[in-house]
Amino acid sequence: MFLFNPQDFDPGNLDETSHEIMRKTIRFFEDKGKASIKEDDQKRIWYAEFLEFVKKEQVFATLLTPSPFGSGAQRWDTHRIARFNEILGFYGLAYWYTWQVSILGLGPVWMSENEGVKQRAAELLRDGAVFAFGLSERDHGADVYSTEMTLTPQDDGTWLANGSKYYIGNGNEAPLVSTLGKFADTGEFVFFAADFNHEKYELVKNVVASQNFVAEFALHDYPVTEADIIARGDKAWDTAMNTVNIGKYNLGWSSIGMCTHAFHESINHASGRILYGNPVTDFPHVRNLFVDAYARLVAMRLFALRAADYMRVGSTDDRRYLLYNAIVKMKVTTEGEEVINLLWDVIAAKGFEKDTFFEIAARDIRALPKLEGTVHVNIALIMKFMANYFFKSADFPEVGRQDHAADDVFLFNQGPARGLGKVRFHDYRQTYSGCDLPNVRVFRKQTAVLKRMLLLARPGKDQLRDIDFLLALGQMFTLVVYGQLILENAGICDIDDDTIDQIFEFMVRDFSAYALQLRDKPSATRLQQWHCKDMIRRPAVDTDRFNRVWAEHVYSMRGSYTMNE
Repeated sequence: MFLFNPQDFDPGNLDETSHEIMRKTIRFFEDKGKASIKEDDQKRIWYAEFLEFVKKEQVFATLLTPSPFGSGAQRWDTHRIARFNEILGFYGLAYWYTWQVSILGLGPVWMSENEGVKQRAAELLRDGAVFAFGLSERDHGADVYSTEMTLTPQDDGTWLANGSKYYIGNGNEAPLVSTLGKFADTGEFVFFAADFNHEKYELVKNVVASQNFVAEFALHDYPVTEADIIARGDKAWDTAMNTVNIGKYNLGWSSIGMCTHAFHESINHASGRILYGNPVTDFPHVRNLFVDAYARLVAMRLFALRAADYMRVGSTDDRRYLLYNAIVKMKVTTEGEEVINLLWDVIAAKGFEKDTFFEIAARDIRALPKLEGTVHVNIALIMKFMANYFFKSADFPEVGRQDHAADDVFLFNQGPARGLGKVRFHDYRQTYSGCDLPNVRVFRKQTAVLKRMLLLARPGKDQLRDIDFLLALGQMFTLVVYGQLILENAGICDIDDDTIDQIFEFMVRDFSAYALQLRDKPSATRLQQWHCKDMIRRPAVDTDRFNRVWAEHVYSMRGSYTMNE
């Protein structure tokens, strides 16, 4: 089974220590049980029990300490981080969130030239601490240009920090909050370490109604010394952007985990329910909904796994991961919403019931496209890569599965967060030409028309400033990249042809829908409308293929996992 199942966890190439951490984490949640998880969620109980487990088993310390600052199996390994993301997402957004914001908080530290603050973070990890990323502010969100947190110089060479931060996960318990501000005298950006324990650190409130503590905090003449400075000037700016480059990848995995649990729960419910004398799963529309949800979920996982491979081979000469990570953040999370919508149409009112995991997933899946940059922000970023992707491909060594045990050191040495328009990619056509399945052929034709439109009816200056126009165009471009990495990874993961063709069936439909949207934009030219009309294609329908996917992959999941109550 390609999808995650706690009762049949496949460690893959994980080393023994990593496998043991995953196994113990699964056992922690299964022993805790669904009823306890639901009760904590409904009563908004801080997950101290989970964090005690993290401390006892040295979970964060092992997974989030680069090897120069740790020992044994401690390293920053994107492949196993992805696997752990999926497990936490499977049991609930709250558990994943405290891990995710710790990753964001640690990003600036591991990128820093301040060895003392790195040693401090490593010691805190061993002590079981969580971390926080003090970037956004109430009035400015993540618009870091407008940050009002200031460090005022003092006669003794120190500074006093004043200002507030908003929407800061773990801000209630993080002894190291990587906080962005500006020097009052020069206006330069600065990252510095703050501690929630300090008397000059005011914890204002939790801004969400949740188990998570998403803090508003304020610093009032908070003393900062040179030992607390993480980065300054352009380095601080680059640190902020590069940390998000690392952290936003994880959001797709939270979606994958939640959707997988919801899928297990949904197929178990539907396969055992009788309506009008027939099992619910005998109805054709129910089968369609399940197969579509399954295909989308497999695609999400294939793409996210493949994106990790490119993160791990990243270098100053190979920054392809910047596009792929943005797509994990934007596309995988929105596909997660679609998977939940499809499953919800099957289980209907059951999805509201307070004793189901689905009720958590249906609520929390909405958050992920909106964190670490909205869909609109990430599509705007994705569009910066489109010209080079289509028209200026370059040669790169073939990238295989990167599941070996190693530190991903480049992620903390990414360099300036600029020059996205110079990033080059390998030729996507080679990947597509290697697969001759019916729906891949249809999708290939759609892609060719899109590329022709960009040559013969390229967007004008006004259209390039029209976000509404670019969103539809960006969605089509995203699908091309999405399909490429799915095909690359399908071979690596030995995914059968039926499933691949079923994936591309929904991709043909989605591409057609975005082409129709673009055609109908007020600013679309007549020539662009003509090309869009040519992109609207009917997928290759194959009833036998559909039935095989239903029987061999979807219906066969019934009863394979039920969470311990």
